[in-house]
Amino acid sequence: MIALVDCNNFYVSCERVFNPSLNGKPVVVLSNNDGCVISRSNEAKELGIPMGAPTHQIAAEIEKYKIAVFSSNYTLYGDLSNRVMTLLEELSPRVENYSIDEAFLHLHEVDDLQSFGEKVRRVILKGLGMPVSIGIAPTKTLAKIANKKAKKELNLNGVCILETPQQIELALKATKVADVWGIGWNLSKKLMQVNILTAYHYAQAPSSWVRKNMTITGLRTQDELNGKPAIDEENQFTDKKVICTSRSFGILQTELPGLEEAVAYFASTCAEKLRKQNSCAAVLYVFLRTNSFNKNAPQYYPSQTVVLPVATNASNELVHYAVEALRAMYKKGYRYKKAGVIVSEIVKQENVQTNLFDESNREKQTKVMQVFDLLNKKHGTGKLKLAIQGNTSGWVLKRELLSKQASTDWKQIIEIK
Repeated sequence: MIALVDCNNFYVSCERVFNPSLNGKPVVVLSNNDGCVISRSNEAKELGIPMGAPTHQIAAEIEKYKIAVFSSNYTLYGDLSNRVMTLLEELSPRVENYSIDEAFLHLHEVDDLQSFGEKVRRVILKGLGMPVSIGIAPTKTLAKIANKKAKKELNLNGVCILETPQQIELALKATKVADVWGIGWNLSKKLMQVNILTAYHYAQAPSSWVRKNMTITGLRTQDELNGKPAIDEENQFTDKKVICTSRSFGILQTELPGLEEAVAYFASTCAEKLRKQNSCAAVLYVFLRTNSFNKNAPQYYPSQTVVLPVATNASNELVHYAVEALRAMYKKGYRYKKAGVIVSEIVKQENVQTNLFDESNREKQTKVMQVFDLLNKKHGTGKLKLAIQGNTSGWVLKRELLSKQASTDWKQIIEIK
């Protein structure tokens, strides 16, 4: 069985951790440059505030309903995400980061699934004040569906388990095909034209038709809906909102050069994935972890978040910022088990907002990366790479409503008077 742990209204919940007076009140968090709404509390949703609403268009509602508004505090969100993942790694030996607010747990040795789910929610809520919902099922796609049920159905108390054929069938029949992970609205319009309206209809469709019309990716989704695991860490859907590349080291790392090679590789891999889906990322997040299961060794779980001057998919640029972040948080004396790079705030390449003070030649950079990818495609993946990868396999954004970085900056630590 696989559990999907998803933080509820993550950015809003992060703001509430250090400001509990926001509990029970409408809250929204804005995108880069305070442009539009990217996270809403349940209270804001009930007021009809839509996701993606431009800030100036909801100014009247903000004033009328006294909605609390915050700029995106990526440093805070990245740090709390790191803390959530650290707690999860103490509860499960295999944790797969899917995004800044989601992770899959592999539950090979868990007998009482309900008790385990309740324990995870309790530990994260007590340790961080972060509410989460948990969906448990035989595959990742079914765990996604279970997670949505856990959020919507209050009687489930935040934990939904889809284990028996009857439970799975009922959930599939109640799920619109557009809500299936990996299908989305655009593909669902095509499916609805042939009367495939629910996840159950899709699961029961002839596999030959699915393969022909939905490609191999659609066939994997169908297998997942039928309880057959078909999606691994390296086989995620394209057009992701967040891309993560991380590894546990076969040999624990202690020195900076080795970690630099690994982080450079992870950042370069993220850049390649961005280019494959014709996208760029505006935020970079780097983390390090020691082995939390070794209680006799000193522990250290640092992370760094970088808001890029301009969204990019260039390997050299992402590697530059990732290695700078690594050097800022690296400390000698620790044995590091895992590192990773996450890129988020992803936009299509043609929609990237440029910066008046950007000195990079973006057009030239794009052409260089095209040649880079062409040579690797011709001669084999990884044949051409940045030297820092070794031989192993800006301008400040407008954030006028920024909250404190209370968990990462001593100067902004919470004061009790």
